[in-house]
Amino acid sequence: MARSTSKMLASVSALVLVLAACGRGDEQGGGQTGAEIGSGPATGTITVWAMGAEGEKLPALAKEFEDANPGVDVQVTAIPWDSAHNKFTSAITAGQAPDAAMVGSTWMGEFAGMGALDATPSAIDKGSFFEGAQKTTEVDGTSFGIPWYVETRLLYYRKDLAKTAGFETPPKDWAGVKEMAKALQAKAGAKWGIGLQPGGTGSWQSLLPFAWSNGAELTKNDGKAYNFDSPEMKETLEYYGSFFSEGIADKEAPAQPTTEPDFASGRVPMFISGPWMMSAVEKLGGEGFKDKYDVMPMPTKKTSSSFVGGSNFVVFKESKNRDSAWKFVQWLADAKTQVKWYQSSTDLPSVKSAWQDPALTADTKLATFGKQLDTAQSPPTFPTWEQAITALDTEVEKVARSGSDAGSALKAAQASADSIGTGK
Repeated sequence: MARSTSKMLASVSALVLVLAACGRGDEQGGGQTGAEIGSGPATGTITVWAMGAEGEKLPALAKEFEDANPGVDVQVTAIPWDSAHNKFTSAITAGQAPDAAMVGSTWMGEFAGMGALDATPSAIDKGSFFEGAQKTTEVDGTSFGIPWYVETRLLYYRKDLAKTAGFETPPKDWAGVKEMAKALQAKAGAKWGIGLQPGGTGSWQSLLPFAWSNGAELTKNDGKAYNFDSPEMKETLEYYGSFFSEGIADKEAPAQPTTEPDFASGRVPMFISGPWMMSAVEKLGGEGFKDKYDVMPMPTKKTSSSFVGGSNFVVFKESKNRDSAWKFVQWLADAKTQVKWYQSSTDLPSVKSAWQDPALTADTKLATFGKQLDTAQSPPTFPTWEQAITALDTEVEKVARSGSDAGSALKAAQASADSIGTGK
């Protein structure tokens, strides 16, 4: 999941002008729809930026697009994640952004606020994507780009040790998860019943799945302000903090966790993470370990929900080859292309119909991730999200490590978020 720091914010009036220029009004969403794209094949050169492993693997996939569109040349530049945000903001400011790019979902509000992104054309079916993933592309009701690939978080657990602890099937609610974590310590030799992040950078990604499962809303005033100190958030942080205060989770857990070896050894037989951890724990656990663990949906309080992450794919407003750039993005959103990309990268499809392919249905653990995506949610696309959430991370740490009062901690986080504002 990408991080971003808001550096340049457009004024509200400028943002309104930017969005008004994006195209006709979208009757269903109240936002804007990008100009139509042509029906012919893509032509000319398309410059594309992508980060990390995706940037390295994308050229091979793009070659298939070139084969289907002989007149087009897709030039992919791979960019390291740690320098990507600054490279994008500098390029946007200089008017030198690429035609299209992979963009971290938490950067969308900032880049849209800078007037850099082209609104999604109506030819792309927004309803084909998981709802939570689609919302990561939307800023003030307008969609910019597509959710390219997705991930969500589930509870990993050692089902062999859970059986020893008296659990033949995984629990489904908050109370049951805590009960099983305690039993894993008391009856199955676990040092810690569950691995949770005791605050610090990114801890909000561990907290929010519980919050969403408790019905928490992260915005208020018709989506115009942060909402960190609601009763639902307070109850969630109290529950989260109780794992540390009751000695079920390690309040001194290091910044660089040893999740895989601790899981394989049984020292910490439960943790929350995404689908990439399946191959990691199986490799370390050795032969037969695949049958010793399983994944379960986030436990229910009012519902079962989780975090939806991943990356989006956008077209920049100043693209010199907009029509072909959008055709490339549209092709990336095709279900068959999404399955091919999964087989190449293991990135999970954002298009719901792609999950019917045998490549994904054959793995029951993977299918559980797919089911969780139906209810997974995303943070608001405020330009200042990364700044505001830093204060929440700090307050979560005070509760987890020092036992601070959850209500007071959230009031402090709210005050900080209010002082920062939404950037709109």
